Amino acid sequence: MINPISSSETPHFPVMLDEIIRICSPDKGGIYIDCTFGGGGYSKKLLKFSNTKVIALDRDEFIIKIGQELEKKYPNRFFFHQKKFSEVNTVVENQFVDAVIFDLGLSSIQLNNLKRGFSFNSKEKLDMSMGLSTNSAEEVVNNFSEQKLKSIIKILGEEKDASRIARNIIKTRLVKKITKVDQLVAIIKKSKKNNYTNKINPSTKTFQALRIFVNKEITELIEGVINATKVLKPGGKILIVSFHSIEDKIVKYFFTNFCSNKSKPSRYFPENNDIKISLFDKYKNKIFKPSNKEIIHNPPSRSAKLRYAIRSKNKFVYPDELVNKFKKYLDLEKSNV
Repeated sequence: MINPISSSETPHFPVMLDEIIRICSPDKGGIYIDCTFGGGGYSKKLLKFSNTKVIALDRDEFIIKIGQELEKKYPNRFFFHQKKFSEVNTVVENQFVDAVIFDLGLSSIQLNNLKRGFSFNSKEKLDMSMGLSTNSAEEVVNNFSEQKLKSIIKILGEEKDASRIARNIIKTRLVKKITKVDQLVAIIKKSKKNNYTNKINPSTKTFQALRIFVNKEITELIEGVINATKVLKPGGKILIVSFHSIEDKIVKYFFTNFCSNKSKPSRYFPENNDIKISLFDKYKNKIFKPSNKEIIHNPPSRSAKLRYAIRSKNKFVYPDELVNKFKKYLDLEKSNV
């Protein structure tokens, strides 16, 4: 049975809140979509401006109660949906919005609940589902082939010891099913053979890979940013806080290659509006990072990067090039063998 968590039970720190609010300009009013509601940090701050309306999404059923509490506090101004953010275009009808916000990090509400299986310190069941997922981490490590496990860990976790970790997972599960977090941590530690620095937990990359796969995070991100772009008004902003290199690579590619100031392949190449799709106005490729003060207050924010782009007046055209560019990740997340 789910035990809903109230916002007062687990501290949650929205990353780069001041920067997000400044970029969104809610003092001018408008409609905002918070695609990763979590503890509600961004939504609550936006709602303090009287002429704003906020629509929030979160796939996590543990978050529903927090969303419902905010709906009661701000009737007709705040609306919560338990949905994946890939469905962002389904929460608005016949209207365009001023900004869409994505915070791609694991929330403290998820990480601090050891029963969810996200933390290395947990001795609970291997789960790692953020909600509305078809697989758990336990099902993945016990049922997938060695080659598939290796691909997941190497590609999604960028783990150089993926082969050894996958091989040892297979050896272990032949003797005993892997059901608990600490079992997997022990396998990874053994596989790494102390070939790691003290700055990063040896399980970090494998846990990242399994979490990404279980929640289809790359598919969600690509579909999410595409569908968010559909509902932005001209001049509307899409803001994305990412935490690892794959996410940032996707966001940077999307903003850079579908903006009005994208450079031509060659200066001798003729001007042709069919060559590129301009979904965003001139993109500056600027990255915002947390201040030292914020990192001290909220250490997990240290790896965060914030990018934002401004929607152009051009008609939406589906960015096939984005999907094709990251096809290997999408194909990997689709397969279940």
